[in-house]
Amino acid sequence: MITVVGEALIDLISAESGTYRSAPGGAPANTAVALARLGVESSLLARISTDRFGRQLRAYVGSRGVSTRDLVTAEQPTTLAIAALDETGRADYDFYVRGTADWQWRPEELPDPLADDVVALHVGSLAMAMPPGAAVLEEWVARQRGRVVVSYDPNIRPALAGSPAAARERVERQVALADLVKVSDEDVYWLFGHDGAADPALLLEAARSWLRRGPVLVAVTCGGEQTLVVVRGREDRPLSVAPEPVEVVDSVGAGDAFCAGLLDALGQAGALGAGGRERLAALTDAQLAVCVAHAHRVAAHTCRRVGADPGELDLAPLEF
Repeated sequence: MITVVGEALIDLISAESGTYRSAPGGAPANTAVALARLGVESSLLARISTDRFGRQLRAYVGSRGVSTRDLVTAEQPTTLAIAALDETGRADYDFYVRGTADWQWRPEELPDPLADDVVALHVGSLAMAMPPGAAVLEEWVARQRGRVVVSYDPNIRPALAGSPAAARERVERQVALADLVKVSDEDVYWLFGHDGAADPALLLEAARSWLRRGPVLVAVTCGGEQTLVVVRGREDRPLSVAPEPVEVVDSVGAGDAFCAGLLDALGQAGALGAGGRERLAALTDAQLAVCVAHAHRVAAHTCRRVGADPGELDLAPLEF
């Protein structure tokens, strides 16, 4: 079981007519659904409102095969995210977050210790950034280190992140809790105050600096360009894996699907569960390339569709 921790919200997505369509979303919920679509046992640990949108979210994740055993019933309203898509399918977000369900975590709502069947935790996004719950989650994740593989995607939303300097301090503190970090190039550039042309040297240096804080592996995605992978002990030999070209209909959830694909692949490679950190560090470049290529394929499925759900996925088992 891979437990995904964080928000489940409603995306209001712009349409050409000037209207908006509603869709279940939130990066953690998207990742849990993509894992289930891949046939991986996944649960979502999220606070779900009792309002109409909350009932929609609960029904949605359950209907996609995600275990609802860890959902927490909350009285606060559902978070709303308003997504405007540009001509390339990239999304820009505004949020209605004040007093909503996703950020009100209390320690007693979190399973501690984790169930015996959990082999990995995937955390990040707004739930690890928004007070007051972020501090509760951070302390809880710290207690799970060593029990399972911890995967982290900061998934920065600049509209809610505060200053880059403050966000970077938080993200780097949370990076230290993880075994595996996935981050986008856009997030790295924003966190490090870079607003110019693509800078591969900056991405590499950021990945190396994060490895020194504790993770075994850092993967930096670059949209349709090569994904950079840097492994502890092999910092001088970064790996680059290029995705296959894809006609993008909608990029919403692509990064979340990448996370799901990467975790699925690492599970197939035997790099999750107790002792997974050591097995993750021991994967060869060839094995990692297989894992990242799989993650690219899952993300591509999402990009070809409207919405974050990648749809039915029937991918062949990986060969390492």
